[in-house]
Amino acid sequence: MSSIEKRLRDGNTTWVARWRDPSRKQRKRSFSRKLDAQRFLATVEADLVRGSYVDPNDKTVFRDYAESWRLAQVHRPTTQAHVETNLRRNVYPCFGDRRLASIRPSEVQAWVSRLSSEPDALSASTVQVVHGIMASIYKAAIRDRLVSSSPCEGTRLPKKLPREIVPLTTETVEALISAAPPRLRALVVLGAGTGMRQGECFGLALDRIDFLRRTLRVDQQLVLMPGKATFLAPPKTSASHRTIPLPQVVVEELAEHVRRFPSSHPDGLVFTVGNGSGLRRTAFSRVWRPMVAAAGAPVGTGFHDLRHYFASLLIRHGESVKTVQSRLGHATAAETLDTYSHLWPDSDDRTREAVDTVLRRPAVPPVCPDEESEEGAS
Repeated sequence: MSSIEKRLRDGNTTWVARWRDPSRKQRKRSFSRKLDAQRFLATVEADLVRGSYVDPNDKTVFRDYAESWRLAQVHRPTTQAHVETNLRRNVYPCFGDRRLASIRPSEVQAWVSRLSSEPDALSASTVQVVHGIMASIYKAAIRDRLVSSSPCEGTRLPKKLPREIVPLTTETVEALISAAPPRLRALVVLGAGTGMRQGECFGLALDRIDFLRRTLRVDQQLVLMPGKATFLAPPKTSASHRTIPLPQVVVEELAEHVRRFPSSHPDGLVFTVGNGSGLRRTAFSRVWRPMVAAAGAPVGTGFHDLRHYFASLLIRHGESVKTVQSRLGHATAAETLDTYSHLWPDSDDRTREAVDTVLRRPAVPPVCPDEESEEGAS
């Protein structure tokens, strides 16, 4: 039951509002004016009736709640590491020691602007991801009735600039294959010939290859976590589980690779280093960069560009959006179109033809002035 109590202390009058929260624990708050106490208590009682009550005296620290939220999430290991890194590097330095309920929308907006404009500014997509993590934490805090609203609502975020993918040329891909060390040659052919992600290629085991039927099953990837040994985990999404038809050139390269470099890895990984352990992204990058330079490929070319090359080949040879989506393991056809729609051939010509077919009228031959005068005379 709620009440307001008048108190006199050292000649000063205070008004103490008392109420019981949903757990029946008694709460109180002091005011210098009775009217303020009455208004506050009326709001509390209304919130209790609506089921939207939030403890106004809660002192939960953002970092403490964010860590409990993070550890409770059902994330893939790589996502767990990604979230932890973003919180530690970009969120906690600004808000970690603040009370959860004390952070204001204007402060979140200023923080986003600072992340976007500092000398080491984050990319627009990274800022969106970091802000999204913080927004998710506050959504959970609202459900837990620790705050009544989120300071992340209405934040204006930097926009990602559209980037049109320009696939590598076949000559460049062939140059990369030629520049690869013998132990990695088949890896480059596999990436260009199947569009598999780097982690999926690194995690390919011999028992996933059906040489007779010329297919390959993708159901795992090799994951590298900071400070840990590499380990196998499920692919990026459920749609990433797929069976890929293998071109003959890939089959031949894989067969030759397995013959020359038989695997001694416990999980039968096809691509390993000399001591039999799995490939690590950091070590592979040190080999990949000289390959890019030797092949004369564009600066910044990554292994993922082989995936774009594979997609461009399928599109060039008339494969449908659904087929390209399936081969790449995209979650939706919209993802495929958003990434590669500009590569579908003759789209500009078909656009022109569609409009011209409907709107273009037959040309009327111009009438010569002399002809008009002769017709009038007759």
